[in-house]
Amino acid sequence: MTISPELAERAHALHSRCFVADAHYDLLNLLARKRIDEGRTHVVRDDYLKRWRDGGLDLIVSSIFLDTRHLPEMALRRALDQIAAMHEELDECPELVLCRSVSEIRAARAAGRIALLLSFEGVEPLGNDLNLLRVFYELGVRGIGLTWNRRNFAADGLKVCRKGTGGGLTDFGAELLDEAQRLGMYVDVSHLTDEGFSDVLRLSGRPFIASHSNSRALTNVARNLTDEQLRAIAGRGGVIGLNCAKAFIRLHDDGPATASELAVHAAHIKQVVGAKHLCLGFDFCSEFQGTPGVMGQDSIDYYDHAWELTAELLAHGFSEEETEGVLGNNLLNFLKKTIG
Repeated sequence: MTISPELAERAHALHSRCFVADAHYDLLNLLARKRIDEGRTHVVRDDYLKRWRDGGLDLIVSSIFLDTRHLPEMALRRALDQIAAMHEELDECPELVLCRSVSEIRAARAAGRIALLLSFEGVEPLGNDLNLLRVFYELGVRGIGLTWNRRNFAADGLKVCRKGTGGGLTDFGAELLDEAQRLGMYVDVSHLTDEGFSDVLRLSGRPFIASHSNSRALTNVARNLTDEQLRAIAGRGGVIGLNCAKAFIRLHDDGPATASELAVHAAHIKQVVGAKHLCLGFDFCSEFQGTPGVMGQDSIDYYDHAWELTAELLAHGFSEEETEGVLGNNLLNFLKKTIG
């Protein structure tokens, strides 16, 4: 739909006063590519900070994601290199701060800084060593996406499932789930097989997140969630992050997807489980185009255009309070229940 000037003004005003959080962005991978592989410095300042500020961004949950070229021998080293690259950037850009709790996130916003929270997207850096989870926890990692699309020691990802050989969590994966709960880390199911999703539901009594998944009822791809899965997440007090990638918004290929189409997914999820279980999980992939496994185009042109989704949520029947929840408050409430 076309956003009217009146709606745009209302959306800008609402967006500017809200707490804005993205539950999934591959920032650390990008920092490592640019600092380590290309030899650059001040990447956040030069490439990202202005657009983050223009988008009113308060919290980024950055995945630790490994390119296939670093597996398996270099997995642990590359993950640590990503964290090291992040710390170099934090030294160069004090407007960004690593946080480990909701109180630290709130303090960052009060100080006018952007909070950064870390999460695994695939636990390949751990190998099959449960003790390493505590090491990464001490380094600030608070979320665990057990898989990306690959098979690892913990579980099967969706690429394996598409080959017809997919399964759920392994014994190591179940132990990892227990240890994550003991430490106070949350679990992310966005790339798990349906079998893996069911295992997390059965083995964990805590809230969990699908940080970057849409509705499978509207777009029938495995990366999206069935209505039954939506209800399971909501029943545990979890949240679902809206993914702006075209591949998870619609299947037909007649031009870029739009923020309005993403809002249709939001409206469906709201109808099934309520708006309080929605958040943002944009998974911006424009910088990764051409990388094997990266799908589609983004329906929103980065954070400084996120207000367009705010406008579309209002246009699709979300109240201002519900929209504030989607933009960030719902994710913050989830984090309070999981990492403290």
